[in-house]
Amino acid sequence: MKEKYGLTTPEVEKLRQEYGYNETPKIQKSFISLILKRLVGPIPYVIELALVIELILGNFIQVVFIFALLLFSAIDGAIQENRASKSIGELDTKLIAYASVLRDSKWQKLSSRELVPSDLIHLSVGSVVPADCKVVKGAILVNQSVITGETKAVTKVEDDELYSGSTIIEGTADVTVEKTGVHSSLGKTTELVRTNEAPGRLENLLFTVVKYLAYLDVVLAVILTITALIRHTPFLSLLPFVVILFVATIPISMPSSFAVANSLEAGSLSKKGVLVSGLTGIQEAGSMNVLLMDKTGTITKNKPVVDEIISLNGLDKMQLFKYALATVKPSSVSPLDLAILQKAKSDDIVSIEVKQQISFDPKLKGAKAVLNNGDEIFLGSPVKGNLENQVKSKIDELSQQGLQVMVLTINQEAIGLITFKDQIKPDMPETIAALKKQGITVLMLTGDTVPTAQAIAQKVGLNDRIGTVDEALSAPLSFGGFADVYPEDKFKIVKSLQDKGYVVGMTGDGVNDAPALKKADVGIAIDTATDISKLAARIILTEPSLKGIMELVDAGHRVYQRMMTWLITKLARTAQLALLLTIGYLFTNFFPVSLNIIVFIVIFNDCVTLTLGTDRVKINHLPEAWNLKNLSKISAIYTVGWLILGFAMLWYSVKFTSFTHAQISGILFVYLIYSAMGMILSTRTRDHFWSIKTSKSVGTVIFINLVLSSLISILWLHTAALNVLAVFLICFVMFLVLDLIKVSYYK
Repeated sequence: MKEKYGLTTPEVEKLRQEYGYNETPKIQKSFISLILKRLVGPIPYVIELALVIELILGNFIQVVFIFALLLFSAIDGAIQENRASKSIGELDTKLIAYASVLRDSKWQKLSSRELVPSDLIHLSVGSVVPADCKVVKGAILVNQSVITGETKAVTKVEDDELYSGSTIIEGTADVTVEKTGVHSSLGKTTELVRTNEAPGRLENLLFTVVKYLAYLDVVLAVILTITALIRHTPFLSLLPFVVILFVATIPISMPSSFAVANSLEAGSLSKKGVLVSGLTGIQEAGSMNVLLMDKTGTITKNKPVVDEIISLNGLDKMQLFKYALATVKPSSVSPLDLAILQKAKSDDIVSIEVKQQISFDPKLKGAKAVLNNGDEIFLGSPVKGNLENQVKSKIDELSQQGLQVMVLTINQEAIGLITFKDQIKPDMPETIAALKKQGITVLMLTGDTVPTAQAIAQKVGLNDRIGTVDEALSAPLSFGGFADVYPEDKFKIVKSLQDKGYVVGMTGDGVNDAPALKKADVGIAIDTATDISKLAARIILTEPSLKGIMELVDAGHRVYQRMMTWLITKLARTAQLALLLTIGYLFTNFFPVSLNIIVFIVIFNDCVTLTLGTDRVKINHLPEAWNLKNLSKISAIYTVGWLILGFAMLWYSVKFTSFTHAQISGILFVYLIYSAMGMILSTRTRDHFWSIKTSKSVGTVIFINLVLSSLISILWLHTAALNVLAVFLICFVMFLVLDLIKVSYYK
């Protein structure tokens, strides 16, 4: 009896008291484990090797400083991971999977969290199995690789078991829930999103920069070795310097800085209805220059209503509608099916009896029903049938009105047309216009006919030149969209655009959008998306409006600008420090800055680097481009300018003063800190440095660094206060000059 009618509310409440909700407890990682994780990997290994070498050499002061640096970075990284987890961890509560459940003899759409054992649910194409179940009726093709690892789909029929987290590829079935929550194979469906994503363009560029800085260190180390051989200097006396050089170069704070920039934006976006399941989606949004929009559900509301029933052979419209209704299962959640069911309910129409039903299949672009007399009814897209010219003309006429047209056939003979009217989202023209202003080309994808696509394109402000799939693969940007697009075509179009060098965004909501959403650089699932589409996307909109895309793009620009500041200053500061110390040693035969002080320089620089993710920035309203060549050019301006000043200070101190090595080290120490803070203030905007204020955290850390470095130079390295003041004023003048050169370069 329960299999036929499902559970009643009292039965559900009783079972929930026994089994609880269909959810798994969130796995909490200890803070210590997060710290230890950051002591493993290529970058920490370099620092740890340096630590061991210094320990062997007996340089215990440097050992303490390097260990403090390593520990500080690990602790901060753990803090930032916690912050990032909070930003994207809200998937547990916001990314809700739904199921069609038979409760109190009525089919209802409920959160999968509400399921209890013995519930009767309906699964169709694109459903993610929300708990361990058993098939009681129907046949389905299931991808259960998330549990078993097997990539080949498996057919499941009556009495077969289904694993939680599997995906329905074909067919429909009624199933009973057997195990929920912690007792199921996987737990709730949102656990599927907990996978490691591939690094984005920004991360790849960051590691490329690190690689080239390491190359610079190797070259300088070779030069020092050759010099030591020529001068008969023991190499062990140079080894500490080489070690510290690598410590200063390797950006141990980089992962934390990156996490800060992204997680803060993710948290802010979450409050605006934009849920981030993949942090790289934010940074890629700033570079996105093509956005593919699926028409149904994205541009339109995907809440169609039956508009008109047209007979092609004189058959009564009521009979035609009954045939159409025969293809629809009461448990279906397809928008078109719901429109038919709604009309049947409002007009009090009862379906004729059928022998078999085959739900809507994206590949067939239609649904089928076999009547008791053997007649086969098909309701589907007109692109699938061989239609007479007169019928095609009628379809074109209706499509030009923006209506979605479905053809009704009996035994492959067209007998009628059913039109559906779907409203365009009210904010869509405004959103598309705003995206165009951002330099983003918007292209519409639809399975509808060309006339329907043209009518919609005109209404939302897109180019009404609609192309074919072949044209989408060859010259996509000369069109406003593409019609008659099949599920596999969307994936091909995304890949083709990426192969042409575009950064591609994709919005969608249906089962057939999932592969393209996964492939896109910025996959965006809208609020009404199917479970599988939400799991495939990096970004999920939790509100009906698509204005969240603009928020996402702006967030991407902010991340870009903050990381640009980090990259430019890292390139310039590292080259400046490495060349000043190496060349200075070659000409003076002593280290211009003591090795202990270099560790202070690293710590001070890392402290301000970690706050850059909070900085205020000006948004560039055009797609960003990660170009190492251009980055190197602007970095070279700062490197050359500050090196000229640094060499001048070193030359003057050695040639015309009686400063001790400690005092020279003090002067160059404050020069390196002042110049580093100046570079950060200058590079954070393409305009003059005063055009935008720093955030409180960035401004505070820069001020503290300036004060502490001055005090260390005066009190510890015995540099005269007047000399420190003179260095500050000279550096300030150079800072103004370089800021003027920077503005001229960008213009």
